[in-house]
Amino acid sequence: MNATVSPPWTYTLQLPHDPRAPGIARATLRAVLETYGLGELSPTAELLAGELLNNAHCHTDGPYALRLRSSSPEGIRVAVWDSDPQVPPGFGENGRAPSSHPPGMAEGGRGLHLVRACADSWGAYPVGTGQAGKLLWAEVTPGSPWRRSGA
Repeated sequence: MNATVSPPWTYTLQLPHDPRAPGIARATLRAVLETYGLGELSPTAELLAGELLNNAHCHTDGPYALRLRSSSPEGIRVAVWDSDPQVPPGFGENGRAPSSHPPGMAEGGRGLHLVRACADSWGAYPVGTGQAGKLLWAEVTPGSPWRRSGA
């Protein structure tokens, strides 16, 4: 029996600073994952993308972009670029355990903690030099431990 090997793929969706943009990006993410037979990753990937997109929309005034790419044989990397070069505190740790907890009764500040809790790995890095922005990313695979345990 011959196994079909899918070549690596990447999609980038440029988004304007518009309140409808995150919803359009999540719909695009679902369509891409279904096309590649990765629909089982959609709920987690959509949650990750939604938090990263919301962060970009709420904390910047310019456009942003969603980038999806294949990672491990059955996993994906969800990334969001925005124009602010400042990496959020505690997120640029490249997949290490978080050093802080979300604020107790605060209205905000939980999104990136949620990403770190649900992703198999995560990270961030500034893009280019000067004011070129940053990229926040998170990876998800079908066999991640927290999904197997039913969490």
